[in-house]
Amino acid sequence: MSLFKKDIAADPAPTKTEMDVLQVLWQYGPSTVRFVHDKLNEQKEAVIYTSTLKLMQVMKEKGMLERDETNMKHVYSAAVEESKVKGNLLGRFVDSMYNGSPSDLMVALLGNDKTSAEELKKIKELLNNMDDKQ
Repeated sequence: MSLFKKDIAADPAPTKTEMDVLQVLWQYGPSTVRFVHDKLNEQKEAVIYTSTLKLMQVMKEKGMLERDETNMKHVYSAAVEESKVKGNLLGRFVDSMYNGSPSDLMVALLGNDKTSAEELKKIKELLNNMDDKQ
């Protein structure tokens, strides 16, 4: 049984496009649909404004976003914490791909050629700090 199961069951995972919207809001803070739409268009091929608007409205209904309607332009903000969403997604990934084993995930990550000496140094420091706290 995984360490992450309890959190995962309570929160549905955002879709890829919902994550794109959340990433913009986490990075820039409360924003209008136009701002989010423009940032999404910078990141990938053209997105239709009404699609971004509808997506953000649906995300509000799902409880992922909050909307401030006090001004003429509605301002949206993330209603979910970045660390919680990413933790839940990581938990789902570890459960489905590594049978719930964080150590198997780390072995796979560190066993590839993409891990630089600098990244390994940071990981060692993190592990040493974790040992010191116990």
